[in-house]
Amino acid sequence: TAVFWWRLLASVDRAHPENAVPARQRWAFFAGLAAVAVALLSGVARYDTTLFSVHMVQHLLLTLVAPPLIVLVAPITQVLRASSPEARQRVLLPILHSRVVKVLTHPIVAWLIFTAVMWGSHFSPLFDRSLEDRLVHDLEHGLFLASGLLFWGPLVAVDPAPGRMGYPARIGYVFLQMPQNSFLAIAILFAANPLYPHYVTLGAPYGIDALSDQRLAAGIMWFFGDVIFLVATFAVLAGWMRAEERSTAAADRRVDAERAALRDREAAGLQLESTEAADQAGSGVSTRDR
Repeated sequence: TAVFWWRLLASVDRAHPENAVPARQRWAFFAGLAAVAVALLSGVARYDTTLFSVHMVQHLLLTLVAPPLIVLVAPITQVLRASSPEARQRVLLPILHSRVVKVLTHPIVAWLIFTAVMWGSHFSPLFDRSLEDRLVHDLEHGLFLASGLLFWGPLVAVDPAPGRMGYPARIGYVFLQMPQNSFLAIAILFAANPLYPHYVTLGAPYGIDALSDQRLAAGIMWFFGDVIFLVATFAVLAGWMRAEERSTAAADRRVDAERAALRDREAAGLQLESTEAADQAGSGVSTRDR
């Protein structure tokens, strides 16, 4: 995936040398891909079926770390820029304009899908089943990553999308996700018994029993999840302030241009009046001479 994306961005730069992909966006994708690799190809994946707390770290990487970094590169825009006009018109744009894509990427739908995945995965037989079945586990990871991409897409808002939210709506969008993360963590934290039989059957392989490990996982979700949502809220607020500054600067430039044009018209009017007065004075002198 990294090699494919590097070559795609290189083709974008060749096709649009005057508007190359910014370095910040370029490396954000690879940082997101690295987060996925840590979640699925490192020691985190090795112990995710042994310790719920490690499994929670994996989920946070797949839902709250990797997706916003991947979305930041504007992947849809880059694919459109790298594709041929024929591919854009016949394949990509019809898919992007399809009813299914419009519904799934709608901010309300994306927010609800993300919330439903988080609650449904932790409070359904799916979670315990994924600990026993490798295929179900992989499907669960794909579900987490996909729902994360859907959720962060409208918030980062660098790709074209119908119904783009303004900055106040984006702040509400991400800020309202924080309490549901907290409530989910609280529900896991104060559960009287272990929620997942799989971890109970393992005993205490690393000196921590299933219930204590479950409470540690809830604490990780609560603290790091809320921190990420707060950081995202402040990032949107900072973007809003920068946008207001740019808008104010543009408005000032328009006002200055209008004032300059008005001064030019006044100067032209005065010059015209001066010319007419001179012509009239010259005409009077000629009459007296005659």
